[in-house]
Amino acid sequence: MKKVERFLKEKGINVGDSIKITTKEGIEYKGLVMPPYELSEGETLTLKLDNGYNIGILVDNIIDVAVVKRAKPKESREFKKALPKKPNLPNVTILGTGGTIASKIDYETGAVYPAFTAEELALAVPEIFEIANITPKMIMNIFSEDMKPEYWVKIAHEVAKALNEGEDGVIIGHGTDTMGYTAAALSFMLRDLGKPVILVGAQRSSDRPSSDAAMNLICSVRMATADFGEVAVVMHGETGDTYCLAHRGTKVRKMHTSRRDAFRSINDIPIAKIWSDGRIEFLRDDYRRRTNSEVWVDDKVEEKVALVKTFPGMHSEIIDFFVDKGYKGIVIEGTGLGHTPTHLIPSIERAVQEGVAVCMTSQCIYGRINMNVYSTGRKLLKAGVIPCEDMLPETAYVKLVWVLGHTQNLEEVRKMMLTNYAGEITPYTRFDTYLR
Repeated sequence: MKKVERFLKEKGINVGDSIKITTKEGIEYKGLVMPPYELSEGETLTLKLDNGYNIGILVDNIIDVAVVKRAKPKESREFKKALPKKPNLPNVTILGTGGTIASKIDYETGAVYPAFTAEELALAVPEIFEIANITPKMIMNIFSEDMKPEYWVKIAHEVAKALNEGEDGVIIGHGTDTMGYTAAALSFMLRDLGKPVILVGAQRSSDRPSSDAAMNLICSVRMATADFGEVAVVMHGETGDTYCLAHRGTKVRKMHTSRRDAFRSINDIPIAKIWSDGRIEFLRDDYRRRTNSEVWVDDKVEEKVALVKTFPGMHSEIIDFFVDKGYKGIVIEGTGLGHTPTHLIPSIERAVQEGVAVCMTSQCIYGRINMNVYSTGRKLLKAGVIPCEDMLPETAYVKLVWVLGHTQNLEEVRKMMLTNYAGEITPYTRFDTYLR
């Protein structure tokens, strides 16, 4: 038994009790007792303070403790899976993949749980039910870092099913870390798409005063009912709560670990601003409008594709490893305009000769590659490397997974990688998109 568990048992304190403690320094704290963190060493008592934040106090540093209020007994309650539909509202399905799109707080314990039945969502974010009839469905429960191509295929089919059965839009709740990959995959797989498919997540959970979860979800529902027919990511547009931005699914990247406005359109401008008062301000004209076309899923993929970042001192055996292991494609995050250390070129040439598609992107993120400027780039082109214009490395990786599912003829792969299917290639370099 961990020290904190023993301490709670000896003092007759339960998780969810409101207590007041005094430390050896004479400091008093009052808050709800939180469950012990399962990966901790078990020497710290965690309290949720009245301001919503958690604090940890070493058990050995506590000299006095008193129970202020006991936790209420749990009430058993069954949630309805569906709520009555309002005939004057559009219909939106929300698909859960494991990322928390909305949460409910257990105020007896301070713990946060995903809210995913219709009634739970209505209690957590009631505003969305004034915008649309919401049908939630949990299709998987994974960490976003565990996302993989076979799950992209599953999500794509669930989206197509919902849209073809008459839904006006689909929202996908997704963890933020790999949301850009999934957005790109759906952009390529969902063909003849004529309705909104919106990915949304939260940088901060619902138990924090600064949570972005509710506003992101509300803005996503608004975008999912708009005159729009593409895949987009909707997240906070700035650190306050004034608006969210809708980013094209193939041009979006998470650019900060924790800021609420972490997502940015790269080498392009966002599609729209969704204001907190409900207005949608489209920022460009070249987006697909809503149609009633039947969407179909082009789900052929090749999973043996690698994304490799070059670095000073990189050994050529890294490229050789993927070739020897039977990989069908390699996307390289090269330096600058699209370069690798020159001693890698023979291994890259060998990869191409053995039928491996090798594509080049830039670590710089902003701008586009141009492999004709310097001799290293020209040698790589001669070796058969496919230049990926201004595509994000993540988007190029996802696209190559999809392209190689259709053909492994290198000439056809080149042709498809350089075809602009879903706005992944900006036709010309824009100078108003660089993040300042």
